[in-house]
Amino acid sequence: MSDTQESTSYLFPGDELKEAMEASTKKKIIIGPGLQGKFKENRVVDSRGGEVRTKKNTTFWLNSHQKRYVPAKGDTVIGYVVGKSTETFRVDIGGSEAASLSYLAFEGATKRNRPDVNVGDILFARLLVASGDFEPELVCLDSSGLKKDRFGVLPVDGFVFECSINLCRKMLDDKFPLTRALAKDYRFEMAVGVNGRIWVRGHTLRQTIGLCHAILGSQHIPKDQLDDYCRNIVSELAGF
Repeated sequence: MSDTQESTSYLFPGDELKEAMEASTKKKIIIGPGLQGKFKENRVVDSRGGEVRTKKNTTFWLNSHQKRYVPAKGDTVIGYVVGKSTETFRVDIGGSEAASLSYLAFEGATKRNRPDVNVGDILFARLLVASGDFEPELVCLDSSGLKKDRFGVLPVDGFVFECSINLCRKMLDDKFPLTRALAKDYRFEMAVGVNGRIWVRGHTLRQTIGLCHAILGSQHIPKDQLDDYCRNIVSELAGF
């Protein structure tokens, strides 16, 4: 089960998130996208406006309808390989500049055993470095050690589509009604990048397309209509 909780508060740029500072007096906290820690002033402030989200009351971030992706350390992203040199790949992650990815930043990679990655490939990766002072740096390694093949080149028989960053964050929450409904009734693979890209692979091309339309269709559905939407879409997908 997910430990992510949805807060009832909505912040505007410049607003303070007092619950984060209260939590910081008891334990170490992590400030995510949309928030800025001004700890010398004992404040955490909103930098762009959005809905407050928290995990285990130690990690705080904002869900907002931003149009352009701003890289943040630890984010999982889907990128397109747009170039390669002797030591690194260049990857388009939808930000203001391409990210770099070392040949050695793959599971089992060595100087003699280089990964089979080519320009045009689609990667699922994690941001290791994301700072205004440095270019974004990716790794295809799972720091949790839970699954060795989680990151890397995504199979070509899947389909990537772009959507709002807010929808991507919702799809990562296993309490989101659509995530639960699809996982209950269908077997498929999905990789969600919080940079506004989702990769899906069903058992057939027809099912893959149906799943993509189902996810995209939920993008602007009001919360009070989501359950009805999920029931209807699951019924429609039964024919795929």
